[in-house]
Amino acid sequence: MVLFIYFYLSKPNKPKLNILKSIFVILFLYLYVLLLPKVSVAQEPVRIDKAVKQHIFSYKEIDVFEDRTGTLGIDEVSSPMRNSVFASSRTFIPKTTNSKSTYWYRIKLQETSDTGAFLLEFYDQTIDDIKIYQLGTTGNFQRFEFGAQLDFKQRQVHHKNFTFNIPRKYSGIQTYYIAIHTEQPAAVMIVLKKTNWFIQYGLREYMLLGLLYGMILVFCLYNLVMFFAVRQKQYLYYVLYNLSIGLYEISSNGTGFQYLWPSYPGWNEIAYGVALYLAVTFSMLFAREFLHLKHKVPFLDKIILGYLILRTVFFLLCLFVNNHWFVYKFIEVIPVLLALFSGIYILRKGYYPARFFVAGYSFILLGILIRIIKVLNVGKMPFGPLNFYSLSFCLIMEMLFVTFAIGDNIRLLKKKKEKAQRRIIKELESKQALKDKLNSELEQKVVLRTREVLEKSEIIEAQNQELLEQAEEIRKMNELLSIDNTILKKNISEVTEARVMSKILSYDEFIKIYPDNDACYRFLSELKQKKGFECKKCGHTEFYTGHGPYSKRCAACDYEESVINGTIFQNSRIPLNKAFYMVYIIYATKGKISSYKLAETLDVRQATCWANLNKIRTIMLERKKEFKGAGEDGWNKLVLT
Repeated sequence: MVLFIYFYLSKPNKPKLNILKSIFVILFLYLYVLLLPKVSVAQEPVRIDKAVKQHIFSYKEIDVFEDRTGTLGIDEVSSPMRNSVFASSRTFIPKTTNSKSTYWYRIKLQETSDTGAFLLEFYDQTIDDIKIYQLGTTGNFQRFEFGAQLDFKQRQVHHKNFTFNIPRKYSGIQTYYIAIHTEQPAAVMIVLKKTNWFIQYGLREYMLLGLLYGMILVFCLYNLVMFFAVRQKQYLYYVLYNLSIGLYEISSNGTGFQYLWPSYPGWNEIAYGVALYLAVTFSMLFAREFLHLKHKVPFLDKIILGYLILRTVFFLLCLFVNNHWFVYKFIEVIPVLLALFSGIYILRKGYYPARFFVAGYSFILLGILIRIIKVLNVGKMPFGPLNFYSLSFCLIMEMLFVTFAIGDNIRLLKKKKEKAQRRIIKELESKQALKDKLNSELEQKVVLRTREVLEKSEIIEAQNQELLEQAEEIRKMNELLSIDNTILKKNISEVTEARVMSKILSYDEFIKIYPDNDACYRFLSELKQKKGFECKKCGHTEFYTGHGPYSKRCAACDYEESVINGTIFQNSRIPLNKAFYMVYIIYATKGKISSYKLAETLDVRQATCWANLNKIRTIMLERKKEFKGAGEDGWNKLVLT
């Protein structure tokens, strides 16, 4: 380029020549600028050294080419004409972003004959299709195919990650072309590992995953026991949340595809999305119940319910319209923020178990932010266990802190229960003291009463002795007056019978006046008509004739009142004319007639007569002033209650 600029700035001789020089230099600069971005630094081969356990391909060690058409084959990509389209990776770990493109990666291995067994491992289990092309001894490429869209049994090595055994029959520099096509963004981390180290690392990794799943099961069992002990549904929600997190973990790290559904790659593509939806749903339901949002902060409770409805709609669209939408996992930061804000709000209101809840969800938010930074490739985040398992670690910390929160909540409930028990015990002690006081007073009264009874009994005994003496004198007088008493009794009986017969009707005479129920109904109707009608249901005074005999139906509410309603004969179980006579004779004798006499006269059971007699006596006693001076017809007033 310096020579051409010097040639251009040399002495001008002819105008035409100067014009040609200018055009030539402009074309050269255009081509230089155009081709400059595609000029790549020579790729560095990775030496396979038996002393190295593993090596991650990055930057100059891996060349990248994006086939936007997705139609190029290995022969076209590996041709010398396509050599310039490859460029060194600009990031530590290359990523695929376009689901319609095929991403080609080229790596070079410098092999020797005594390096031992090595393999290539791909950490992202969500890659749909991986094709590895290796140039064989015949000059043709051998193809090895992997991917999440294939059954697990078709893999070279039955491991949760995609692995490729490097053949040991070659030496020198070998070039490998890797074609990757996937529906969702993926991190293409290609790691060269020694087979022995891969086995050790894999066993240790599976052991750690086993501990992770074991801790999740322990948390589930703990909260399940709490649910059966306390019978609060918040613990059941948290058990289901932990199980959903476990399902998400085995779906995202490949162990579920390896052990649970190896022959269902279609389910493996969406399992993580289903698990994530369940985890979010049960997490929000647990937060509502644990923080008591429905009663303490209703507006936050409504916001969470609204989000769950929208999240359910989005889940159904992902499930039945486009499974690719499951990759938008960053939306799960919304429920975490909602739960975290709710916990902080409740904590500030004085609910102290929420402090552990806030700490747990802070860890979840930290794990999600690390994942977002990793996906967006913001900053340099080198590969490492803390980075790769950051979300799992944060989930375990969240479960631990939420378990502390649940224990704190149980402790708070226990304190409230103990406080309530102490209050009940204090009330029982107070009641017992009052009972003892009342018993003491009652004993004193009993002693006084007993003393009074004894004194009165002595007085009565003296009076009895005096009466015995008087009785002896009376006996003598009775012997003298026996003849006069006989005559006197006869005269008194005759006079009493004459007085009764002159004022009180016999049953046979009374039956002639009220021979049947109709006569009784007519009498009651006339008696109630004098009083006037007033509906007992609505108080209205206008009425129509009812359906029953002499009944009245309210003109306003259609309430029908029978003729015996509101009388002493309501609910009576004996014939009405007999009941009439019973009321009449009891009133006429002022309640002094016996139940046996009534039973004999009316031919009704003595127990029934006794019950009615007591009832009528009670009414007469209560309405004594009303019957005073009423005369013979006062029993009519007794009929109306």
